[in-house]
Amino acid sequence: MKKIQIINGPNLNLLGKREPTVYGNASFEGYLSELRAKYPQCEIAYFQSNVEGEMINKIHEVGFDYDGIIMNAGAYTHTSIALHDAIKAVTTPVVEVHISNVHARESFRHVSMISAACKGVILGFGLDSYRLAMEALI
Repeated sequence: MKKIQIINGPNLNLLGKREPTVYGNASFEGYLSELRAKYPQCEIAYFQSNVEGEMINKIHEVGFDYDGIIMNAGAYTHTSIALHDAIKAVTTPVVEVHISNVHARESFRHVSMISAACKGVILGFGLDSYRLAMEALI
């Protein structure tokens, strides 16, 4: 059984409530149930934190034992060299995901500090970006 870790960053705990015109009306927990049902052959673990250091600790914890990490670093995508370094430090492949098309938003969202350390990037497909990342990893 493949082990996949999803790591969501700041403010993603507010999905379903936060800016529904950008992020939709569904909570991540509801979507996670659908994802687990679609991929019963995978163990899908979920972690969300608004704290950069906690996200780094999770990468370190699973980054040598899991088959893949799906990471939506939220706003840390655009600022965190520390997350970039943590991703590069582990052997588990990481797929960067974003719910929105960040290139159609504010210019400060156009640069990712973590993309170069990741296996790939999927963005702009709503919550389905996570399913596409699952497909890429399995």
